[in-house]
Parts: sequence; structure tokens; C-alpha cells
Amino acid sequence: MQLTSSAFPHMGAIPRLYTCDGRDISPPLDFAGVPAGAQSLALIVHDPDVPSPEAPRRIWVHWVLYNLPPDCSGLAEAVAQLPAGTLEGRNDWGRTGYGGPCPPKGRHRYIHTLYALDCRLPDLGQPTKAQLEQAMQGHVLARAELVGTYQRAA
Repeated sequence: MQLTSSAFPHMGAIPRLYTCDGRDISPPLDFAGVPAGAQSLALIVHDPDVPSPEAPRRIWVHWVLYNLPPDCSGLAEAVAQLPAGTLEGRNDWGRTGYGGPCPPKGRHRYIHTLYALDCRLPDLGQPTKAQLEQAMQGHVLARAELVGTYQRAA
């Protein structure tokens, strides 16, 4: 399975447009190679480098989506209408939806992980990353990762 973006390459810089310094809109994401038997997809975007890459102390969650249809080929830039049936979890701003990179110090990594699941999950309310990961246990058929980086101007 593959997860790519036309906005930035794997391990490349995320353009300012998709950050708190720009329009803070979601980047375009493309999905390919979803395995046969997948019943749904989940997407988690997080930053493992908070507060700084030199001394990370926590993960900051930027986006949590689940129950995307398995035939979904991706998400458009600034996605306003999620695919039918898609449910949203809570990010670390305490809300649903995308929240772009806004690192306090240094160049952070933003890990976009796409999961193919062998089931549709029940409505979990607005789960956190940890709650979604727990619900996915034993159901992951495949996963793909796209890492982008961002550092704010000094």
C-alpha cells in the first residue's frame, strides 16, 4: 500500500500553505495498493518531535480519520467533504479536523500513516489517536507512511 502527496515528497518539506503559518489546510493525499479484503481505511497524522527534535517529550496529533471507504483513492487539498461514512477523531487541539504543522522549535517530522483494516469500526465518538489505535488492534491488514518535515522561520 502507498501513501503519497503531490505537495511534498517522503521526507521532504511540507509547504507553508499547509501549516499554521499559511492557510492551515490539509495537503492532497493519494492512496494506492489497498489490499483486497480491506473493509475500511484509517488515517493518523502526528508529530513525534514536541517540543523540539533534540529533546522530544510527547507526540502531538494533527488529524484522526477512520472508516474511510476502502476504494477511496485519497483526499483532496483542503478537503471539505470527507468520503461518505468517514468518521473523525479528536486532534490535540481538542477538535476534529486537520490542524497543520506549527512547531515551537526546530524541524519537526509529520508522520502520516494510512491503515487498511479488515472491518469497519463502530462509531467511537471522537476518539483520540490512542483510542483509535486500540480499536484497530488485530484488524490492520496493511499500513503505509508518508513523512513530511516543517520548520518555522526564525
